[in-house]
Amino acid sequence: MDQKPLGLLTIHVKRGINLAIRDHRSSDPYVVITVAEQTLKTRVIKKNCNPVWNEEMTVAIKDPNVPIRLTVFDWDKFTGDDKMGDANIDIQPYLDALKMGMELLRLPNGCAIKRVQPSRLNCLSDESSIVWNNGKITQDMILRLNNVECGEIEIMLEWHEGAGCRGVTSSSKGGVSSST
Repeated sequence: MDQKPLGLLTIHVKRGINLAIRDHRSSDPYVVITVAEQTLKTRVIKKNCNPVWNEEMTVAIKDPNVPIRLTVFDWDKFTGDDKMGDANIDIQPYLDALKMGMELLRLPNGCAIKRVQPSRLNCLSDESSIVWNNGKITQDMILRLNNVECGEIEIMLEWHEGAGCRGVTSSSKGGVSSST
């Protein structure tokens, strides 16, 4: 099997919304993104259940079927960090939109290519739009955290292909390569 990645996925972790309290009156949250053997982490935001991270993390996607896991933790100085919920990031609708490739060049900026509805099969808390903007395809999402009493995380996805990448559509499934 070809070990070169299909491409690079930048996950912009924007903010947390109404995260669970794990300390006395608040939490010290941070986000961990895990894809296969890759693990990336945001900085800790102290004493805030509505933190704003605005951090970008880029992971290499070798197999689009491998789950992308987002987990929120509460940092603790003297004990183990407490889990504050988790969500899987479903990139399949986003990758499907990328496969449209050159057909998108005719679209005006801000045009929604696809809308993804929340369902039992994804962690979306609201409709998510995949948008063509300034020559790039992005997807904004608000993810409902599982295994916790409350909390959501707002993220944005952006795909990049470069030297050494196979491309979204150059795999055996066919299609047109994305230029984003």
